[in-house]
Amino acid sequence: MIPTANLSCLLLNTARRLPDMPCVIHGDLTRSWGALAGRTRAAAAKLGEMGIVRGDRVLVHARNSADYIEVMFACWMVGAVFVPTNFRLTPPEVAFLAEFSGACLHIFGREFAGHAEAARNPSCRAQIWMEEWDDLACHPHQMTRPAEADRDDGCWFFFTSGTTGRPKASVLTHGQMAFVVNNHLADLMPGMTERDASIVVAPLSHGAGVHLLSQVARGVVSVLPPSERFDADEIWALVARYRVSNMFTVPTIVNLLCRHQAVDRHDHSSLRHVIYAGAPMYRADQIHALQKLGKVLVQYFGLGEVTGNITVLPPELHSVEDDPAFPIGSCGYPRTGMEIAIINPNGTILAPYETGDICVRGQAVFAGYYNNPDATAKAFADGWFHTGDLGHLDERGFLYITGRASDMYISGGSNVYPREIEEALLTHPAIAEACVLGIPDPQWGEVGVAVLVLEAGQSVDDAAVKAHLDGKIARYKFPSRVVVWESLPKSGYGKVVKREVKELLGF
Repeated sequence: MIPTANLSCLLLNTARRLPDMPCVIHGDLTRSWGALAGRTRAAAAKLGEMGIVRGDRVLVHARNSADYIEVMFACWMVGAVFVPTNFRLTPPEVAFLAEFSGACLHIFGREFAGHAEAARNPSCRAQIWMEEWDDLACHPHQMTRPAEADRDDGCWFFFTSGTTGRPKASVLTHGQMAFVVNNHLADLMPGMTERDASIVVAPLSHGAGVHLLSQVARGVVSVLPPSERFDADEIWALVARYRVSNMFTVPTIVNLLCRHQAVDRHDHSSLRHVIYAGAPMYRADQIHALQKLGKVLVQYFGLGEVTGNITVLPPELHSVEDDPAFPIGSCGYPRTGMEIAIINPNGTILAPYETGDICVRGQAVFAGYYNNPDATAKAFADGWFHTGDLGHLDERGFLYITGRASDMYISGGSNVYPREIEEALLTHPAIAEACVLGIPDPQWGEVGVAVLVLEAGQSVDDAAVKAHLDGKIARYKFPSRVVVWESLPKSGYGKVVKREVKELLGF
């Protein structure tokens, strides 16, 4: 056992230094660092009286709010494991996560009564509503010091998105997350201080919550949009009003923000770091965002298991021009203190430009999957964490992602990587979104199907698509069939769910 700082110290230290500075703004509510820390201490004392102790799991299913942030830190203060779920999940999905995690306390937003009922199970000792959080936060006693923590103590169950099956719970630890916070500050948002502001445009249950921790460490105020639904005009107005300097999001949201007319109506010159992750950004969308926002884009590649800490592509390495001096198409170079290798199925580390499994190791890697030793052992084969993504490194160490190993298909004996085809398709002016996947074929084994979403008022056919691809990719990679839909099914994290696309196609 190696004692370490409890993660709640991020909040406690900042509150001592900046007690009267704003911590979070949510509509008409502004809460200072001192007030939020005091409420967190009081709630932690109440959780302790309820019997919540070190190692207990607390499941939280609610929308973003100032109280949500307090729940997170109060869990850590008592040594409990924070178990957040994406509020977009269905009652059966949340019920599975509640039972699987063995959470002894459930906290639900009142609008999720059906989810709360579905999640009741023998492991749960109590369920409370988020709307009752004030009762805990106004407890007459306050916890003076956080619970003792060891470096490898779990602090967060970070669930995989479940796009290929049942979610797994990645166990994030106090020591690991301390490294992640420092790494984010060094690699993603250097020079950030309490004079900065951040806007939260994604659920705090996942990457946005991790991003928040770096804001807490530096005393940066977090602005929560009051609307429950995504509203690009509202977001840009808040950016202008609060002089927002950074935001964390995913490529889908960056694209929606930059293609909305509001981007031209509001001042966003305060932005220095628009951080996108979760999936590579299509080149056409990247160029458009750069033209609208300037050199403020920061890409990072990472999974929940590595808490985003695999690569970084800073603003100065983003370019509108396809200049060979820039690593066009790359998701960046290794994060500080992290190591990347490309490994083949035999466990051999491959040379530059050879495609294989993207593997990583370093202090940002998680402790393993909760109650799933087989999955943990498989993920850590050969002494590396295997991401399940395919790609290659160039001679300078820049990483290029080809796609998920599960997405690749074999047509006529040749490996086909859908990502490459999707990139080529999206350079067509009529195509807004593209999803390519392999389906069985009696002659070729598998062939590709391209499911497209078009720009308003546009149309394409098979011949136009193939004419557009001619000269951009090899002909054996051409999709054998083109389908146009109004929209593509997406997960709660903005990723296209290819499993659902295949089912909707009848395979």
